[in-house]
Amino acid sequence: MRNKIILFILMCFILTACAGVGSKGLVGTGVSVAFDPRTVGTQIDDSIMQKTISTKIIAKDKKYFLNVKTKVLDGRIFITGKVDTPEEKLQITKLAWETKGARSVRNDLKIKEKFDLKQSAKDILITSQLRTALIINKNIKATNYQIDTHKKKIYIYGIALTSEEKDLVISEAKEILDVQDVIASILLLEDLRIQRE
Repeated sequence: MRNKIILFILMCFILTACAGVGSKGLVGTGVSVAFDPRTVGTQIDDSIMQKTISTKIIAKDKKYFLNVKTKVLDGRIFITGKVDTPEEKLQITKLAWETKGARSVRNDLKIKEKFDLKQSAKDILITSQLRTALIINKNIKATNYQIDTHKKKIYIYGIALTSEEKDLVISEAKEILDVQDVIASILLLEDLRIQRE
């Protein structure tokens, strides 16, 4: 009888070992390890980063537990959900950038409030004017920046190659008509290298 129990346990172990890791298995990435093109090491690094950033966000305020979601793929952080103010969105972006190993941050958080068509149209116009100005300016790498405008305040997130480029981006934003304030969360490339080491 004892041998049958040991044989049964051994067979269960062998069969489960052959099944592979599921979508929420060892690394919790939501993608089966067998079909994920990332190396196992990268998947584990991404999983650790994802847990770290999630913990930091929840430690900031417990309400983010249900409202803010993060995903990390190859060191790139994606943030989705809803927050109450643009300042909260900026704080969460900073927390993500401070995570060791972060290569980029895509913050798609939405700001909760009543929809105002007129204000929204003005904000979209300001955002598109700044985006165009950054693309036209040859001294700025426009793809490195994410722009949000909320009630005539421009929020800029991104990475500048030099401090001159950072100053240029802020200057371009301030030149746009009707802008009340420019809040920039722009990191320098050299600072990112220091964080990685």
